[in-house]
Amino acid sequence: MGGRPGIAELILVLAVLLLLFGAKRLPELARALGRSLSEFRKGREEGEKSTGPEHVAPDAESKDSGSPDVRSNNAAPDGS
Repeated sequence: MGGRPGIAELILVLAVLLLLFGAKRLPELARALGRSLSEFRKGREEGEKSTGPEHVAPDAESKDSGSPDVRSNNAAPDGS
């Protein structure tokens, strides 16, 4: 559950697409989707190349440092 779609789900999606768009337009839609995914991947790769190592995500830095999480303060307040 919750993972990749199974064979039954893929057949159902294909049947719905066939009903909505017809057999003649499905190859055209598949080509357009493939081109869009290709352009997205190219843009993502170019973005990763242009940012370089100086743009590391803040979460990655804190996990690699091995320091404890400072935000969680479970100490009792003074004077209670």
